[in-house]
Amino acid sequence: MANDKTIDYALLHAFMDSLKDPFLFVDTNHIIRYMNKTARNHFKDGANLLNRSLLDCHNEHSRKIIIENLEAFKNGEDERLIHNTEKKRLFMRAVRDADGQLIGYYERYEPPQPGIRLGNISAAKTED
Repeated sequence: MANDKTIDYALLHAFMDSLKDPFLFVDTNHIIRYMNKTARNHFKDGANLLNRSLLDCHNEHSRKIIIENLEAFKNGEDERLIHNTEKKRLFMRAVRDADGQLIGYYERYEPPQPGIRLGNISAAKTED
């Protein structure tokens, strides 16, 4: 299968829909291009958010953070912590194509880590 360059979109779609957390892929113009099943069910307007600006779904403060993070991604960063509470930590992560060009971003969730607060971590560069 390593030599097979055919993309099985049904398989990718099924995989993304199996994720328990909401997943949105947003392009560099902030347009929502993909939502998994959890995201379609989680957000108020569900699948109607596809092909709309993510910025329209946020307040001014959040829009500023999203725009700043995208600029950081354009400058080589890969991930930034944007929200840390007792319930979850939320990161914004860059998506790059095979040539390393930024094509968009998504948010990812993880369990909270006691003792770490947003004021202590503003950006996390990964080495993947």
